[in-house]
Amino acid sequence: MASPGIFSYIAPEKTQPELQGKPTVKHFILALPLALGIVASAHADEPASFLKDIVPVLKARCMMCHLTGQEPGNMKLAPKAAYATLVGVKATETALNRIEPGKPDQSYLIHKLEGTHVAAGGTGERMPMGGDPLAPEQIALIRAWIEQGAQNN
Repeated sequence: MASPGIFSYIAPEKTQPELQGKPTVKHFILALPLALGIVASAHADEPASFLKDIVPVLKARCMMCHLTGQEPGNMKLAPKAAYATLVGVKATETALNRIEPGKPDQSYLIHKLEGTHVAAGGTGERMPMGGDPLAPEQIALIRAWIEQGAQNN
């Protein structure tokens, strides 16, 4: 007897009655978005961590231009100095704080990352300057951290 083709696993009810009611590739493919959604929502329940979630983004995308605090914006974004430079500190370009705990829409950093900084009374370029914008997931993570109170955790 010849082995069944791939299509028999995708539509077993039409070619192999003995597989009816048993999980097939089609079932796993259909269940994948649900499984991924469960994993994503489980991670979404965890509070964002400054050290685990935010610092790696700052190191990879921001620190090379904002290392010493002498650069435009006067921000020192090296890991040990970043929190004190960002949270509750007035931005140099606008009346907003760089990060206003609990209020991402009133945090100038979010406006700079989303490119809405001019409408918020700021100046200059969208950050990171000269590079691709942060991924939407990275901005969402920073937003979530700010919404959760911008803890130094």
